Amino acid sequence: MAENGCHLNPEEASTPQHPPSTEPDAAEGCSSDPSGLSPSQREVLERCLHALTHAKNDSHILAALLLITRLCPAGQLDTGTLHRIFEAVGFNLPARLLVTAFRGGDSSGLPPEELISLGTALLAALSTDASMVAHPQLLSTVPLILSIIENGPTWTDKQTQTLGNEAQSSSGSQTESPTDSQTTSSTSTLDEALACDCYQVLNAVCALPQGPEQLLTRGAVLALCRAVLKKQTLSYEKGLPLLGHLLSSSIRPRAWAKHSLDLLSLLGTVSQNFCRASDQDRLEMCSQIPQFLPPPGVESESQVLKEIVGNLWASLRPLIQGKLSQEHLGLVLVISACLLDLYGWESTGPPKFCCLLVNRACVEVRMGLEEPPGTEIKPQLQHTLTACYRIMEAAMEQACSQGAVSNPAQIQTAITGLSLQQSRQVLGVLEEAFSAEIYYLKQVEKTDYDDPFLFATFRSLCAWLAEETSCLKEDVIDLLPFLIGYAKSHFKGGGKGKGLADWMSKMSISNSSEDGTWSREAALRYLLPALCHLSAEDGPRGVLLSLDTPALLVDFLSKGWASLRGQSGKTVTRDPSLETACSALLNFAITEPERVRTDPCFVALENMLSEALPVLLHKPRLLVLTASCCTLGLMIGRLKSTSTDPVEPAQRRFFSSVLSFLLSAVQSGQASKPARISALWEEHWEEAGELWRLSLQALGGCVRAQPWITTLIRDDGWLQNIFTLLGSSGRLPDQPSQDALEEVLCAIAKQCPVCRKDISELVKSVSCGSLKGLPQLSRILVE
Repeated sequence: MAENGCHLNPEEASTPQHPPSTEPDAAEGCSSDPSGLSPSQREVLERCLHALTHAKNDSHILAALLLITRLCPAGQLDTGTLHRIFEAVGFNLPARLLVTAFRGGDSSGLPPEELISLGTALLAALSTDASMVAHPQLLSTVPLILSIIENGPTWTDKQTQTLGNEAQSSSGSQTESPTDSQTTSSTSTLDEALACDCYQVLNAVCALPQGPEQLLTRGAVLALCRAVLKKQTLSYEKGLPLLGHLLSSSIRPRAWAKHSLDLLSLLGTVSQNFCRASDQDRLEMCSQIPQFLPPPGVESESQVLKEIVGNLWASLRPLIQGKLSQEHLGLVLVISACLLDLYGWESTGPPKFCCLLVNRACVEVRMGLEEPPGTEIKPQLQHTLTACYRIMEAAMEQACSQGAVSNPAQIQTAITGLSLQQSRQVLGVLEEAFSAEIYYLKQVEKTDYDDPFLFATFRSLCAWLAEETSCLKEDVIDLLPFLIGYAKSHFKGGGKGKGLADWMSKMSISNSSEDGTWSREAALRYLLPALCHLSAEDGPRGVLLSLDTPALLVDFLSKGWASLRGQSGKTVTRDPSLETACSALLNFAITEPERVRTDPCFVALENMLSEALPVLLHKPRLLVLTASCCTLGLMIGRLKSTSTDPVEPAQRRFFSSVLSFLLSAVQSGQASKPARISALWEEHWEEAGELWRLSLQALGGCVRAQPWITTLIRDDGWLQNIFTLLGSSGRLPDQPSQDALEEVLCAIAKQCPVCRKDISELVKSVSCGSLKGLPQLSRILVE
């Protein structure tokens, strides 16, 4: 390379030192241009770049690169210079440097340590340019980088071969790091500057839009986890924060599903350090713990996790009981909320402490929300208040279920030993906190509807209203225009709330949806249980009607049905929100007959139910929804006026499906014993039984309003099937069901003389004693 005017000898350049770090503060003496170089240094740099671009072999390239990196730290090189370097060497060279070093090749004339140092420094420098980070060849070196930070620079030949093939491929294939299945022959201590460069590359990749995904598929979670457990160089200073960032992103559930054992070991180490620290140090570490906790429901049966959570609570109790600054209290409340998400109140502590925790959360909510209108709530306070909402929700569920803790499903979340007086005290402070939420929501303008914190506050209040609507009733009624308007705004807006999803993730609010995003209809879903309660009361129902709430519910139900319609077999998933929407509409159908007759949305609802019920019959997993649709359709049908017009095919199909569905709930009993609930219904009878009885009563009303239905009943052989199932006992397993069945049979017998004759003959053919349980029907038959 003498002809290029820059005589560079690899042997002269290969002194055993690592190229300067890519950290910005590593530069010294660079001050006059964008690179911080003096004119003389810039001149030398240009000569080196010229030599680099005209190099004839790898030795010349390496010599030029070594001089460049020693002249000015890679992190200080301007974009133009980086691009010139990249054009000269590409990403292939750094990968080859690393692989050559690990394989022990000596063709370059440089020792392996120098090759590793130069390769990582070059990758680190190129990764400072955002346009280069996503290059497939750079991404293909990630498994090499991960293996370095986990194991150090000493490798087995087999492992090097595997990684070398990965790094030399330009396709950027997402192969899992070999650290999953192979072990290095020995572990070395990393040079700190080398570790810095490795973490620079990983952090740059992580910053990409799909960065966490790229790192997960290349084994970053496992490698970082093991690096920390092995106490590798900078693993705590740089590896742990990077891992925490990854586990706080959308990859969290998959990372835990894939590497739960290693992550549990890491959590054990992190929590052990937390528990052993002084109170002051613990306060500083509080923000770290939530990042490493598993999502709720994951590893819930793990005794190791239960022990870790118990130890964390033991360390948190003195902090919560002590005097804390607002900042530190916020951190403690956040970690408390995360622990409650995992195991409820199971290992939190004695009842007195649990009450104190709830009280502190409620006080924070009041202090944060009861500010003058227009006061901005800062992001850190939003984080704290969101955690308080989750503590309040857990407390509310416990306080409202006091007295019903004998249910095994509630044992895990119960505050053991909570007295009735303490339960009332908890409800009292909760009421004050939710009153503060109402005050805050009353100040909201429509321009704020996309604010994620507003969504969190709305969600919290809806959780309260789902359990308790008698307290603060007037305030709640006054707030209904906002609640409906907010839910409607998000529902009609459509699409996915990406910003909302990101914020919820940062706030450690879990989401159960499969794709990990928060759909805009979530606001209405949270409000539905409250609407179910409020629509049953005269005062709130009047306001809901003025806000056209039934039309909103019909739109929601229609959209849900459109989604369910294409599902079959094991892909069918139950959506309780659709059942709740049916319940709210049922309240309107029962209490507001004139509105049902005149509101066009109920015509649309009837058409949708006529289409849905025949299909739902063949989806046994959706039995409760089927019962809800059946009952709702019948309640609307009973309000119709008698007509001489021909019956529409859709109506005929609907009522034929109704008869079949109602019949499927019962099966014959043994000998003279009452009929039994069928196996299909038995699992859901607690939820669907009342709907079945309501449907029978409403069917009687439909028979009176639409006499043609009796013809369908005869054509379908429904009466014969019913009396066959009743058998000689003539009874159903419980009296309310018996009364409901008798009501519809009486309506049929009164409306249709032919049916009355059929019933008489059926009774004689089955058993002369089968009318003992149907006294009203017996009287009609003898008239």
